[in-house]
Amino acid sequence: MRVLLFTGKGGVGKTTAAAATATLAAERGLKTLVVSTDTAHSLADALAVPGSGEPVQAAPGLYLQQVDTQKALERHWGELRAYARNVLQELGLDEITSEEITVLPGAEEIIALLELREQARTGRWDVVVVDCAPTAETLRLLALPEALDWHVNRLLPGLRRVLRAVSPVVRHVAKVSAPEGAVISAGERLHRGLMEVRELLTGDNASVRLVLTPEAVVVAEARRTLTSLSLYGYRVDGVVANRVFPADDADDWRRGWVEAQARHLAEIHESFAPLPVHTVPYLPAEPVGPRALAEVAAALYGTADPFAPPSAEPPMRVDADELVLALPLADKEAVDLARKGEDLIVTAGSYRRVIALPAALARRGIAGAVLRDGHLRVRFETGGAK
Repeated sequence: MRVLLFTGKGGVGKTTAAAATATLAAERGLKTLVVSTDTAHSLADALAVPGSGEPVQAAPGLYLQQVDTQKALERHWGELRAYARNVLQELGLDEITSEEITVLPGAEEIIALLELREQARTGRWDVVVVDCAPTAETLRLLALPEALDWHVNRLLPGLRRVLRAVSPVVRHVAKVSAPEGAVISAGERLHRGLMEVRELLTGDNASVRLVLTPEAVVVAEARRTLTSLSLYGYRVDGVVANRVFPADDADDWRRGWVEAQARHLAEIHESFAPLPVHTVPYLPAEPVGPRALAEVAAALYGTADPFAPPSAEPPMRVDADELVLALPLADKEAVDLARKGEDLIVTAGSYRRVIALPAALARRGIAGAVLRDGHLRVRFETGGAK
């Protein structure tokens, strides 16, 4: 199963690019599902079909799913939400207020990822296309599984024992219920589910496509996004340059835009090489419905095969003496490396990743590190412990 994620700065046309790609996959005979992790769902509008919590056919071979957050929330972590709601009621909040507060920030995006995992498990699909939220939200979401894993592996082993010991005290002193075994189990299931999502999205058949428009601010954000996605271990296999003005000498205003976009497109090709850059012309009308989206896909990909497995190497590689992490376009001054116990902490700009070192390297000190040709290479001592 091929998994394609589309993200980009808000308003650049990522939903159109995702929907067009999904339409093309279905036209090529691939059974295709397109879903969204963006809370501002617009996929159904782009495909001109009603949204549905279950996959609904939008065209022959093409299915759309718009996740029903409330139903999925109860199914995936109903115990956690019920516990939080009960605690709030014990503290004196009324039932309606407690219900509203326990709709957790970011829950919709997380639930959408868990639903994606459920669909992947069915084995029903050849291609799954994901219309992601704007880049900042997407980066936070994609970083969540590994960050949660780091905390769970350190906190959960002793949590059950502690809760058994302190539950009576919590009830007596704080006058609220401590979480019971079912609640902890729900948390563990959520943790396992998110780790399975990460395994799916960083696997050999998954990749991200960056959607941008040829404008200075947008290109600058896309460059940072490429670095951050690689930091977190996600492959990027292409760039979509949307709303490109055709060469036209009709008037000075349009010529100015064409010239400015040409400069930015040259920068895009240079910056993101060797990634392919697919361009979409500025269309005379908004593409709505499968037929219009198919025309966008034809302009977008031409004769290329956008569903072939990504050829890029995984962003992180570990061998006997070295850890190599791809950080394309990273500014050397914005990259920082630290060691804490058995973890390696890598910071690139405003994003940070805590990498749990394999046992063979965790016992050894760092001999040196260098950022060269878009790769951070961390060498480990060959002999003694750290």
